[in-house]
Amino acid sequence: MSLAFLTRNRLAAAAVVVAIAAGTAIAQEGTTQDPRLFTPGKLTVSTSDPSYPPWVLNNDPAAGEGFEAALVYALAAEMGFAREDVVWVDETFEAAIAPGDKRYDFSIQQISVTAERAAVATFSRVYYQPEKALIVLAGSPLEDAATFADLRAARWGVAIGTTDLDYVENVLGITNAAVYNDQAGVFLAMQAGQIDATVTALPTALYVTAVQVPDARIAALLPIDERDEGFGLLFEYENPLVDWVDAALGALIDAGVVDEIAAQYLTGDLNARVITE
Repeated sequence: MSLAFLTRNRLAAAAVVVAIAAGTAIAQEGTTQDPRLFTPGKLTVSTSDPSYPPWVLNNDPAAGEGFEAALVYALAAEMGFAREDVVWVDETFEAAIAPGDKRYDFSIQQISVTAERAAVATFSRVYYQPEKALIVLAGSPLEDAATFADLRAARWGVAIGTTDLDYVENVLGITNAAVYNDQAGVFLAMQAGQIDATVTALPTALYVTAVQVPDARIAALLPIDERDEGFGLLFEYENPLVDWVDAALGALIDAGVVDEIAAQYLTGDLNARVITE
């Protein structure tokens, strides 16, 4: 038997093995053993530490309490994952929206879908579009604000990296807002008298004013920024998992599951005027 004959046979056998492996990998796509997962067999999700209500309760996403934590477990179940196969990792907001490799399948932490972010990351379909709320301390002159001009006369503070900064600059026309490392820093500055107002998603505002900073109040609702499409799951750029996750997320939205979770965690009594210009 010639050496050439043996070599051809070995190459043919190797090609068969590769083809079988490729076929197996393709067959596993869209299952819990999908080789495209960060860790096949697990759904790896990042969120911030700390995580804040009403999105995650008690800074414990694994408990599944809070809108975004509950949504992840509903999504995992729709995709076929057992609850114990959901793995949470910590990631700052700034790191999540930065370009580059990700050590998880997707991030969920109220990340707004914008054109700028979509240039370096890939998003799922939008799962929630919150209204914006103006937050001030009780007794603030802005409690009676009626126009954007009134708002521009105040001292503003926002958290770095969020679309709240884009909002106050691009929608309200405020150019000198103070920027803080996180939301907690914003409200500490407000209580210290360093700023007069901030803006945030309405569900966050409802929780903050009811629990975290009870001397603060929602003075008004503000119009949605047309450049902010709402919250989406953030993936590494061109991650091929997006279509599978989107299909599962769409099924939850169509079945009313996302609305049910929102009704459980994101609603509250509110009687606030709306400032539109």
